[in-house]
Amino acid sequence: LQQALPVTFGYKAAIWLDMFDRHQERLDQARPRILVGEFAGAAGTLASLGDKGLEVQKALMEELGLGVPVSTWHVARDGFAEAVNLLALMTGSLGKIAYDVMLMASNEFGELYEPFVKGRGASSTMPQKRNPISSELMLACAKGVRQQAGLMLDAMVQDLERATGPWHAEWIAIPESFILSAGALHQANFMLSGLIVDEQAMARNLDMTKGLIVAEAVMMGLAPYIGRQDAHDIVYDACRIVNEKGGRLADVLNAMPNVADRLAPELIERLTDPTNYLGMAPEMVDQVLKSSASRS
Repeated sequence: LQQALPVTFGYKAAIWLDMFDRHQERLDQARPRILVGEFAGAAGTLASLGDKGLEVQKALMEELGLGVPVSTWHVARDGFAEAVNLLALMTGSLGKIAYDVMLMASNEFGELYEPFVKGRGASSTMPQKRNPISSELMLACAKGVRQQAGLMLDAMVQDLERATGPWHAEWIAIPESFILSAGALHQANFMLSGLIVDEQAMARNLDMTKGLIVAEAVMMGLAPYIGRQDAHDIVYDACRIVNEKGGRLADVLNAMPNVADRLAPELIERLTDPTNYLGMAPEMVDQVLKSSASRS
């Protein structure tokens, strides 16, 4: 929870989007595996229908719009387990987004806010509060579905060809997982569709360390002249001075002869500007948008 390197908010949002593009892909791939009907009799052999068993089964599945099973899955519950664990993956991603928003909505950051609705998120005793209600609910739902995903994996351990009870646990896990997932997605749709982004606060926070956030950039700029390790040690010393005495990293570096002799003041200013050290973040955003558009 300390500043490392600068990123753009678009980069963060692109990571969110890419997660859900993958979830859409998982959903499409899982659908034919999961939406398979079951009609096979007490032990799964269709014995009561004689030689017409498979024919009747196929006709029923066609009527219901479900896939026809290759074999009986009375005690092979991987389809149900996959469905709930897929929901756990989705809500886990929603929980990650929620956690990001909650942290960035804190007073110390003040960079993101959920959509404003009068009275929503207010405290009964602290009128100044604007709690991120949707994010809180998303995070809670993610934790709930995670627990049910584990229960579904446990329920896969069934005995012989007609289980004595493990599948009853599904009656708890499946409905609750879908309800919680639907609730989390509903909250995410509301929150993200009206998310308030404070760009000025982001700029202030980027400048909070007076250039320390891009100390790596200075080190890499100095390394060709004196070697990486020596550059690291010099920049490390400069960072300590800023931490202990205050001031800007650029000014401290300009006052160090072993730096000023090699890097011009204009270059030092450029190296200590966070907006000049974004790496390939903008290009990655473009990649995600292009990939997402191709899937929709």
